[in-house]
Amino acid sequence: MASWMVGKALKTLNPCALRTLTSSARRFSVAVASGESSFTFSSKDPRAGEGDDTIYVKGRERASDSVSMPMSFMTGSIVGKRFYNEVTTKEADDGIGWSVMLDYRTLKTPSKRNLKCPTLALAKAIAAEWEYQQTDGIRPFTMPLMKLACTALERVPVTRPKIIGNLMQKFHQDLVFVRAPRDNDLTRDLRELQVEKFGPLIKWVELEFGFKPVVYTSFFGGKQEEGLAKAFENVLIKTDDYELASIDAIAAAAHSLIIAVGMFRGKLSIEQAIELIRLEEDLQVDRWGLVEGGHDLDIADLRVQISSAAVFLRLSRKH
Repeated sequence: MASWMVGKALKTLNPCALRTLTSSARRFSVAVASGESSFTFSSKDPRAGEGDDTIYVKGRERASDSVSMPMSFMTGSIVGKRFYNEVTTKEADDGIGWSVMLDYRTLKTPSKRNLKCPTLALAKAIAAEWEYQQTDGIRPFTMPLMKLACTALERVPVTRPKIIGNLMQKFHQDLVFVRAPRDNDLTRDLRELQVEKFGPLIKWVELEFGFKPVVYTSFFGGKQEEGLAKAFENVLIKTDDYELASIDAIAAAAHSLIIAVGMFRGKLSIEQAIELIRLEEDLQVDRWGLVEGGHDLDIADLRVQISSAAVFLRLSRKH
């Protein structure tokens, strides 16, 4: 059952698209400490000087039973060659959640906490990301679910009020509330599209939360009713860490908390959300044409960000 759920959810993720989204980050080398045999990644070795980008593979006399990822895992850097053969999942030692195993080692987060997933489906999906890695290097930019899991386990619990505060700070300038000027020939078509496409979502917000959103054309945004802002804040407060990590990721990619909550509540599909996010850009592409190496990569990047967050949200739910 879990394998079926993973297969169905991951079908939206395109490994080819993921592979193209490499950043210009520096490559890391791997140095093995002499006389030691087990693996523990560290982003900095005490013998190294400042600015040293080597990943030191350290160990103990007896084989380690865990693998901790370096802090650089949360960036786009290649963090060393594949050092494992088999990827599996197992129930966590405390019986709460599921762990990913690289050979006999339990996968850990950059701060060396056990990477415990709330569901077997999510653990299998993250295991699939590790299984996909090539022998010449581990590429974190092809592992969005792993990155989201680390965010949910490490960042969200300690910065929850700040995350919610940042989301609410941008609420009044939400993409869905914006309308292009009606008295300009260049923007008239865009305004008609915004009214057509954003209209149903605006209506849903009114019915769902009891307040009619204010739309505006000002560059600096407008001001929504305090009751509407409070209603959205309450949604965020009631989320668990995995849900908030997903909403934050979608909102960051979409520039819209409305779209993020719409996906969270099941109002919007992945394709519908992407269409709304790219409304203006797609109109420009239709009018002036697509720039290869620019627009196409932007589209692929957006699909990865929105799809991975939506899949992560679905797989992390226990029911």
